[in-house]
Amino acid sequence: MNIAIFGGSFDPPHTGHELIVQKALEILDIDKLLVVTTYLSPFKESFCAPAPMRQRWLAKMFEGMEKVEIFSYECDQKRQVPTIETVLHVKHLYKNAKIYLIVGSDSFTALPKWNRYDELCSHVEFVVAPRGAFHPPEDLKILPINVNISSSKLRSFLDRRFIPKSIENEVMAFYTRNPMDSRIERIVTALSDKKAEEIQVFDMTGKDYFVNTVVIATTMGERHGLSLLDHLKTELKGAGESFLNVDADDNWTVIDMGDILIHLMTPAYRQKYNLELFLKEREDEMKKVRGVE
Repeated sequence: MNIAIFGGSFDPPHTGHELIVQKALEILDIDKLLVVTTYLSPFKESFCAPAPMRQRWLAKMFEGMEKVEIFSYECDQKRQVPTIETVLHVKHLYKNAKIYLIVGSDSFTALPKWNRYDELCSHVEFVVAPRGAFHPPEDLKILPINVNISSSKLRSFLDRRFIPKSIENEVMAFYTRNPMDSRIERIVTALSDKKAEEIQVFDMTGKDYFVNTVVIATTMGERHGLSLLDHLKTELKGAGESFLNVDADDNWTVIDMGDILIHLMTPAYRQKYNLELFLKEREDEMKKVRGVE
């Protein structure tokens, strides 16, 4: 089996990524192309869009492309994962597979800085997608394209021409969204308007948690949580917010907005599970790890 791996931050995905995948499928003799979203790059401290949201965008972009798989290994680890680790994991899953590793020309020139670079070279054949001026070695596989857009530039100068149509509205809404304080204020106001009680907001930024902010509110009864959910959808979707996943229940409803998690709980469930204590303990654990205490 021949497998290509194409990894990146995809923060956000753009038409250049789309073209790279299309050309790789045309040029390379492969059975599968794994698109790997990094949870956190070794060369960055954070991303703008949370990992589940970036993976969801990619899934929509490449929907219907039979050989393309959104490979969640790195995001599942919830930590920085060096490329060599991902490659070895793929080789464990697909015994004796030939692995192509697709990288941009800027990444290719920086390869010697990568974790266990020599070992990586022994396991993969590199395929380069040029961007700008690039003078490759003669024996290097090159995709016949030149991608002159980067995710960082796209975040700074949002241009719809470079955002795939399938995710255009979601991407534009996310990167032009209101600052976090305004978003939280809108959520709290919407909950208060519909009689939610004991609303608490927990800032989890930098605490090794999978979202930046957690909102917990107490409902007045079993059906009230579902009513609050409907009201939040009405109030927030018009403001460009995305509901990535909703687990709705009479006693406990969880709303995943990518970087914000909302818990709507009956009084009995809130007392029983005591999420506030868990989140406070998480904060204390991270303080100890960082030597703050």
